[in-house]
Amino acid sequence: QVQLVESGGGVVQPGGSLILSCVASGVIYSSYGMAWFRQAPGNEREFVAVVTWRNNKKYYMDSVKGRFTISRDAAKNTVYLQMNSLKPEDTAVYFCAADPNSSSSTYALPQEYVYWGQGIQVTVSA
Repeated sequence: QVQLVESGGGVVQPGGSLILSCVASGVIYSSYGMAWFRQAPGNEREFVAVVTWRNNKKYYMDSVKGRFTISRDAAKNTVYLQMNSLKPEDTAVYFCAADPNSSSSTYALPQEYVYWGQGIQVTVSA
């Protein structure tokens, strides 16, 4: 199985930046999609971004386009989420997730993901 461990969260001022890292302990095959989700208190878990291992294709939720960048380092089994121009509404617990059979039609659905990290807090506040 695959284990995912997030790091890099914390507190940042509005307009600031953070970068999250997610290290996978198992083998990530070319069919995988590696994604970030987030969940604020009382809200449903929502899709943020995904990158495919096969061709480095990236997809984002509309509210983070132009501000967040997802990237991969296949040699290190690591996926990153660079977050710029952060807003208070970005405050949430961020989760790394892995889908062994990534699909262009289901990448935003949390039920498609088999492996999940523990989550890491991101707080955007003055």
